[in-house]
Amino acid sequence: MIRKLQAVALDCADPVRLAEFYADLLGGRVVANPEDPGWVEVHGFEGTPLACQRVDGYRPPEWPGQERPQQIHLDFDVDDLDGEEKRALALGATVLERTDQLRPGVNWRIYADPAGHPFCLCLH
Repeated sequence: MIRKLQAVALDCADPVRLAEFYADLLGGRVVANPEDPGWVEVHGFEGTPLACQRVDGYRPPEWPGQERPQQIHLDFDVDDLDGEEKRALALGATVLERTDQLRPGVNWRIYADPAGHPFCLCLH
């Protein structure tokens, strides 16, 4: 039987840069392995650790298109959507869609991390 989800791994061109982004976003810390610079983890926040792995020729997903589909995205609970958006953008995220402003009753916004992976900030 599987004990737990060990990590969620994100492909990217620069694992250190992506790990630093998520460590800053989540209040975690970067854990690098000097023997494998192509794999960098983010620990020290509530939830499953994130891993960032270098992929040669990495091509970011295109959102919302499907030529290069997202295949995975991360959802993060926040208490202050506007405040956390400002913080995410200052860390290097880009806005893909402010869904809460387009559809009544929706409580999330969609962003891309510095490597192009979509993620959502969800007001809870």
